[in-house]
Amino acid sequence: MKKTLVGVLAAAMLFSGTAMAAPAGGGVQKQLDGLTTQHEFPAALATITEANGRTNAYTSGTAELNKRTPVPRNGQVRAGSNTKAFVATVVMQLVGEGKVELDKPINHYLPGAVKDDRITVRQLLNHTSGLANYTEFLGLDKFEEQRHRYFEPRELLDVANAHPVTGEPGAKFKYSNTNYVLLGLLTQKVTGRPIAENVDQRVIRKIGLRDTYWPGVGDETIRGKHAQGYARTGNGIEDVTELDPSWGWAAGQIISTTKDLNSFYRALLKGELMPQAQLKEMQKTVDTNGEMPAGAEYGLGIASTPLSCGGRAWGHGGDIHGYETRGGVAPDGRAFSVAVTALPGTFQDTPEDAMKAHDAVVATVDAALCGAK
Repeated sequence: MKKTLVGVLAAAMLFSGTAMAAPAGGGVQKQLDGLTTQHEFPAALATITEANGRTNAYTSGTAELNKRTPVPRNGQVRAGSNTKAFVATVVMQLVGEGKVELDKPINHYLPGAVKDDRITVRQLLNHTSGLANYTEFLGLDKFEEQRHRYFEPRELLDVANAHPVTGEPGAKFKYSNTNYVLLGLLTQKVTGRPIAENVDQRVIRKIGLRDTYWPGVGDETIRGKHAQGYARTGNGIEDVTELDPSWGWAAGQIISTTKDLNSFYRALLKGELMPQAQLKEMQKTVDTNGEMPAGAEYGLGIASTPLSCGGRAWGHGGDIHGYETRGGVAPDGRAFSVAVTALPGTFQDTPEDAMKAHDAVVATVDAALCGAK
């Protein structure tokens, strides 16, 4: 496996961030075409949702490598760390219902779950817990060996607990998927029902998302229309559309579409999923200390990033083998999400080219939220 951005992303896999680069020139279609030609992603999909709810879908490239297979408009993708925003929404609903307190230790709800009794629910939500990131220790750099393995959530937590913490609770932002495994377990403990069911009933069904779902145990497929996802493994570049996403669980298991992601973030930010008091808590941010690009701040499961045209966008994003998604909602209510069918570094030969490809994906978000059509 070449030492490219893929290796970097593997450590922080499922990473979020809607951090904005300088916008690329031209309209959204031109930019998507640049992603598939200049930057070599097999396919790119995007949706703009205007403030009035009207949507426009875009595609570029091919749904299957080395073939001329049309990319399905609004096709499903593995949405990676966008899952965190869904899980955080459920947790904040439970806060609003008086079933969870943000500043209580997680060990109050899950006795002995972590070694440090000071780590709170809030610190899990905003990645200031200091807990080790379990994805750094699963051997994901040899993905072909882990691709079809099923992981129990507690197994993921055990991996994290076996490694040193990265800082004192509350001291600084340090992105860790472990935080959201704990939040998934918290939700299950408090409600007595699976996290997947909670997300489905409290979020997906509540706002009518048609193409978003949490894969069941053992489900390695993408059920709806989709473009194939590709990754660089020890066997070369492979079609990895089918994989067991259990290693992502509450940190990154959801499958969605760019249209549904827009609908979710718009509903969330309009206050349709929780009381205003809890939404305001979600939007209390911490500095990301250079771990995310300049100006990015992280709230409770959602991120805030500056736009080149002024104001800030709210959203999340995700990286998982085969797919990268980025997006956000502008202050005027316009939303945009884009997905490509490989992580940066899969088809690029140098780390520099991989970073340029990543920046190009991010730039489409800024351009679209700043008015490109």
